[in-house]
Amino acid sequence: MSDNEQPTPPPEKPEPSKKRKAEPGSSNNLFMYLLVIVAIVLLAYSLFGTQQAGEELVYTEFLEGLETRRFDKTNVHKLRFENGFIRFQDQPEPEEGSPPKTTKYYTIPVVSMGSHLQKEFVDYVNSKGIEVDLGTPTAEWHSVFYLIFITMLFLMLLFFLIRRLGGAGTAMSFGRSRGRLYAQEDINTTFDDVAGIEEAVEELREVVEFLKTPGKYQALGGRIPRGVLLVGPPGTGKTLLAKAVAGEAGVPFIGLSGSDFVEMFVGVGAARVREMFQQAAQRSPSIIFIDELDALGKVRGSGMPGGHDEREQTLNALLVEMDGFSTEQSVIVMAATNRPEKLDPALLRPGRFDRNVLVDRPDVKGREAIFKVHVSKIKMDDSVDLARIAKLTPGFVGADLANLVNEAALLAARANKTCVTMEEFEEGIERVIAGLEKQTRIIHEDEKQRVAYHECGHALVACSLPHTDPVHKISIIPRGLGALGYTMQRPEDERQLVMQSELQNRICVLLGGIAAEDIVFNETSTGAQNDLQRATDIARRMVTEFGMSPKLGRVHYSETRQSPFLAGSGIAAEPAHSEDTVREIDLEVKRIIDEAAETAYEVLTNQREVLEHMTKDLIEVEVMNAEHLQRILDEHKTGPQIKPGTHATGQTTAEEDEESDEDSVRDAADGA
Repeated sequence: MSDNEQPTPPPEKPEPSKKRKAEPGSSNNLFMYLLVIVAIVLLAYSLFGTQQAGEELVYTEFLEGLETRRFDKTNVHKLRFENGFIRFQDQPEPEEGSPPKTTKYYTIPVVSMGSHLQKEFVDYVNSKGIEVDLGTPTAEWHSVFYLIFITMLFLMLLFFLIRRLGGAGTAMSFGRSRGRLYAQEDINTTFDDVAGIEEAVEELREVVEFLKTPGKYQALGGRIPRGVLLVGPPGTGKTLLAKAVAGEAGVPFIGLSGSDFVEMFVGVGAARVREMFQQAAQRSPSIIFIDELDALGKVRGSGMPGGHDEREQTLNALLVEMDGFSTEQSVIVMAATNRPEKLDPALLRPGRFDRNVLVDRPDVKGREAIFKVHVSKIKMDDSVDLARIAKLTPGFVGADLANLVNEAALLAARANKTCVTMEEFEEGIERVIAGLEKQTRIIHEDEKQRVAYHECGHALVACSLPHTDPVHKISIIPRGLGALGYTMQRPEDERQLVMQSELQNRICVLLGGIAAEDIVFNETSTGAQNDLQRATDIARRMVTEFGMSPKLGRVHYSETRQSPFLAGSGIAAEPAHSEDTVREIDLEVKRIIDEAAETAYEVLTNQREVLEHMTKDLIEVEVMNAEHLQRILDEHKTGPQIKPGTHATGQTTAEEDEESDEDSVRDAADGA
């Protein structure tokens, strides 16, 4: 009833204008439909309506028939020019009541004869005693009108298509900016919608003050910052922050991607840059936001010698425009990238992108704040502990957390529940990390037993060595792409540094599965491929990047340049080491792997009885949680209690209380 009582509330005023804007488009569509219908009718008329009645007679054959008297006044009647053709019939008009037996003929069009040929034809036919009816014009006026109408119809269709393209498809409009202008009322995002990255928000509040009161700073001789670069991993909320700045400042917001500038035609990108800055200056104060700046601002000098590189010209135009603003224009350029090492140094100098704002992965408090923002849109049970969920999701960014909340809501709806419970959130975490559970996949009993030994080997080594993350769950239910089972470890705290002993024990845990297979079955399987790959990667980084090899010393040997925010984005550089050094690196990596494998083999051999008990229970329940695992360990303890992540003696070292490395997040799911 409230909606009916307020027919025109203030917030709904823009709606009529939107409808009026939509009317021209609908009329254009109606006009287009009418043109198509007319074209179809004319085409059908040209194909079927203009078909000639009677038998077709070749013009030369008709003339020969007149010469040989095959055609004379006895069998040629009512010769006339009709609809542009020469027509006659072999019988006179039948009398009333008698059936017609007339055969009609038509021959060459009169319009193709010309006026002088028509006169000669009439004289020749008259000389044969045949009368010619000249009452009908030789060329129908509607034939000419038909051609004119078809031409006009084609021109109208062409004009309509050009208008529908909005000028974007014409050669004269390639230089138009493709940036989308958001009006002030269209941006509803504020800093209240941003959570978990308080440091970045505080850094950008000053930018909002610049846009709201530029005269306050100009009166003191200060200048507005030219650009703000948002740097961080994907999904941390860089674009959301830019919209929040525009929403807080209440200024126009022009948003586009770095790839929108580059085209196949040289000079188009530079023209678009100039037009975009011109539009922003006309609407000053305003914000220009360029997403994925690395697509546009890569280091120059990669073009072919002697040629023109469109991307470099576009970047040059951007550099000039950013450095060409006058102090009276309140226009700020904001950009986002997760590849800052790829940007041209000229972009990062003071006077262009003056501010670099790091939008990093949120910590545990930040994740809890982000959860509070997203769970406000779903129906959640009161028993859900957001603080515990935040601890279970280390390394997750804002996009991952939003996806987790959505997955939990979908799981609850699938189970026909009225609200989302803690069970759906925990299942959603496993689904995001390890993949979709495949309970219908049929696995042979021998393979199931081997997978169980493999996963129990991981878990038992993790519980027996110090400086390891606690085991949260063991499962032999297939998940994701080819993972027949997994052992999930979750760090108790978040950490920024990792010790050498922790990395060595991580390798031991990764090799625990293949060691268990070797002990029980005296041979290994292909299920350890992912474990070997990850273990080798850790060992190689220990040698080449972290200087943890006593033989090679504290030297950085890595030849790969990679982004600090993108895993696996490295680009191999030219080899800078000798063959002997490369061989020594390979030997050191092999030594670390061999020592870790020997340690894992020793741990599992000494605790073979515990391994058998764990495997037996895991085959029965298929999913073993941390409490079940701890009960098995307590049953077989012979001395001090064994706890996950502690020494076998039960003593906890000081290093175990340190925070865990964020890279361990993606190591939580161990595919067999």
